[in-house]
Amino acid sequence: MEMQHDPDVQFKLAYPDSGGTDPVYKTRMRGQWSSKVEFILAVAGQIIGLGNVWRFPYLCYKNGGGVFLIPYVVFLFACGIPLFLLETALGQFTSQGSITCWRKICPLFEGLGYGSQVVVLYSSIYYIIIMAWAFFYLFSSFSGELPWASCRNWWNSGSDKTVFCKSVICKFCGEFQRIYIIYCLTDTCVEFDRMEGIRNISFMENASSPVKEFWERRVLKITSSVNELGSVRWELALCLLLSWIICYFCVWKGVKSTGKVVYFTATFPYVMLLVLLIRGLTLPGAINGINFYLYPNPTRLADPPVWMDAGTQIFYSYALCIGCLTALGSYNKYNNNCYKDCVYLCLLNSGTSFVAGFAIFSVLGFMAFEQGIDISVVAESGPDLAFIAFPRALAMMPIPQLWSICFFIMIILLGLDSEFVTLEALMTAITDMNPTFFLQGHRRKLFLLLICVGSFLIGLLMVTEGGLYIFQLFDYYACSGMTLLLFAIAQSICIGWFYGADRLYENVADMIGYRPLSLMKYCWKYITPIVCTATFVFSLVKFTPLKFNNTFEYPWWGYAVGWWFTLSSTLLVPIWMIYVLLITPGTLKQRLHVLCTPSNDLPLTSERQKETL
Repeated sequence: MEMQHDPDVQFKLAYPDSGGTDPVYKTRMRGQWSSKVEFILAVAGQIIGLGNVWRFPYLCYKNGGGVFLIPYVVFLFACGIPLFLLETALGQFTSQGSITCWRKICPLFEGLGYGSQVVVLYSSIYYIIIMAWAFFYLFSSFSGELPWASCRNWWNSGSDKTVFCKSVICKFCGEFQRIYIIYCLTDTCVEFDRMEGIRNISFMENASSPVKEFWERRVLKITSSVNELGSVRWELALCLLLSWIICYFCVWKGVKSTGKVVYFTATFPYVMLLVLLIRGLTLPGAINGINFYLYPNPTRLADPPVWMDAGTQIFYSYALCIGCLTALGSYNKYNNNCYKDCVYLCLLNSGTSFVAGFAIFSVLGFMAFEQGIDISVVAESGPDLAFIAFPRALAMMPIPQLWSICFFIMIILLGLDSEFVTLEALMTAITDMNPTFFLQGHRRKLFLLLICVGSFLIGLLMVTEGGLYIFQLFDYYACSGMTLLLFAIAQSICIGWFYGADRLYENVADMIGYRPLSLMKYCWKYITPIVCTATFVFSLVKFTPLKFNNTFEYPWWGYAVGWWFTLSSTLLVPIWMIYVLLITPGTLKQRLHVLCTPSNDLPLTSERQKETL
C-alpha cells in the first residue's frame, strides 16, 4: 500500500510565502501534469530525438556492429538509469527546477544548477537550427521533381552549360552481366537517372552529387572559410523564425500547454519511423544494409574509443546532467512512481535507437545497391545523414516527394519536442528562483519571449553563408561529452557523499511506497562516479580539437570561442563553491556544515511526519 501525504502540507513547505493553500493560488504558483501520460510523453519527447536516428545507428556499425550493444548496456546500467532516476527523483521530491533543487539539497553544489542551465541555453540556440534546415527541405519537397535529384538547377556547378549524358557498359559487374551506367555530366555535378532495369553506379572521382550541391550551394551557400560569414540566408532565417514561433507557443503557458502538445509531437515521429521502417525493409538491398549495421566484430571490444562512444551516447541521448529531467519530474505528484517510469523510459529510448537503425540502414542498403557501391561509402552520421545521404536515397524511391515529406516531418517533430521541452526546463529553473514574480500576470510569457527573441538573433549567425562553421563550434564545445561527464561526477559526489545516497534512496522509497533495487544507491555512491571519472580522463587524454569536415582547422579565435562555451558552464560549479564559502559567516568547518546541510523546508517523509505529531 502506498504511503499517503497531505498535498497541502507539501505545497506550504515548498512555498512558505504562499499565504495558505488556496487551490487557485496553488495552480498559479506552479502547476502539475494533468496526467501521468503527459509526463511520460514529455520526457520521451525530450530524450528521444535526432541522436536516436542519426547518431546511434552510425556508432553501432562503426564500433563493431552488434557487439557495440555490450558497452552500451554496461553504461546504461552503470550510469544511464541511475542518473536518470537521480535527477527525476530530485525534481519530484523537491518540486523544484534544476537550480533551486540543488539549493535545497546541498547549497554548496548550487553551481551545478547554474552550469547545467548555461548548457541548456547554448543547446537551445544551436539545436533549433536543425529544424530550420529541415523546414527548408520539407518546403522544397512540395515540387514536381525533388530539387536535389538533378543537376539541372541554377545552383548546380556548370548549370549554364549543356548537360552531357552518356551510357557505358559496366566492366566490373561480371562476365555474364551487361549493366549500363547512365550518367549526366556538367562541370562537376553528376546526375544518375533511374531507368527501369538499369542500375546506376556512382564512380566519378572528385564529382559532386546533386544532393550535396543542393545542401552546400542552395541551402547553406557555404563559404570557403570560417573567416567569411557572408550574408544571412533569408530563407533559412524565415524557417528559423517559424521554428521559434512554434516553440514559443508550445511553452508559453507552462505545463498547461507543454503537456498537451506532447501528445502529438512525441507520438507522431513513431508513426513516421514505422512507415519508413516498413518501406525500407521492402526495398532491394535492405538486408545488406541491416547486415552491415549489426554484423558483429568482437575484436572491437578491446578498443577504448568504442567504450567512450557508448558512454557519450548514453549521456547525449538520455539528456543527463542538463537539468531537464529534474524540471520535468518537478511537476509530478509526490507519490508518482518515478522509479518505474525511469526504467520504462530508458528502455523505450534505447529500443527506439535500435529500431531506428533498421529503418536507416535498410534505406542506405538500398542506396548502395542502386549505385553498386559499398555501404560504408554512404553511411553517414549527423547532418550529413539527414541532409545528404538520406535525401539522396529518398530521391531514388518511387513517389520520392511522399517519402521525403514523411522523413522531414519526422526530423522536425523529433527536434521540436526536444527543443521546447528543453526550453520549458530552462523557464522552470528561472521561475522557481522567484515564483511570486514570474508567475504573476504575463511576466513569465514576456520573459520567455525575451529568451526566444535573443536566441533567434544569436541563431542568425548560424544561418549566414558561413553559419555551418559556427554551428559546429556550438555542437562540439557547448554540450560536449566532457562537460556532461564533469556534471555527472559532481552530481554523484553530491548525492552519494554529501546529501547521502541512503537518504535519497529512502526519499524515493517514501515517494513510490517501496524500496527500489538497492543497486541504485551503490551506483550513486561508487559505480557511477568511478565510471564517469575514468571515461572523463580517457576523453581528456584522447581529446582532439575540432576540424571542419575533419580537414579544416579553425583559427585561434574559433577555438577560443569553443572553449568559452565549455568553460562558461563547467567553471560555474567551483566558482559558486568559492563564492558561497566566502560569504557564509563562521569558521571553515561551520561554513561547510551549513552549506552541506539540506534545507529545512524539504518535504516531510512519512517517518518525519510521524515524529512531528
